[in-house]
Amino acid sequence: MWWRRMEKISWTDYVRNEEVLIRVSEQRNILHEIRKRKANWIGHVLRRNCLLKEVIKGKIDGRIEVTRRRGRRRKKMLDDLGDRRGYCHLKEKALDRIKWRNCFGRDCGPVVLTDY
Repeated sequence: MWWRRMEKISWTDYVRNEEVLIRVSEQRNILHEIRKRKANWIGHVLRRNCLLKEVIKGKIDGRIEVTRRRGRRRKKMLDDLGDRRGYCHLKEKALDRIKWRNCFGRDCGPVVLTDY
């Protein structure tokens, strides 16, 4: 980010990108839009009864070789929504469109998908 150069923040300083954006009073509009569209798409998929919903949940039958992967755990599609109460609560909200739009609405301010 070129704002680091403007604020004279060294590359060795531990300053998060969000903090730099607050210092220069900017927002990440593209990330906001991506998260909002992703939430809308997941709500659409969870309301349907199809194979895609099973793929997103990770509940496909079959033989999977169990090997220990290196590095951190891969993020799944539903992990990004960050509902602490679990999948059932998220699915219940998706079935009620009014509740879903209140959580991930189009007219709400910046959508933070980890806190709702």
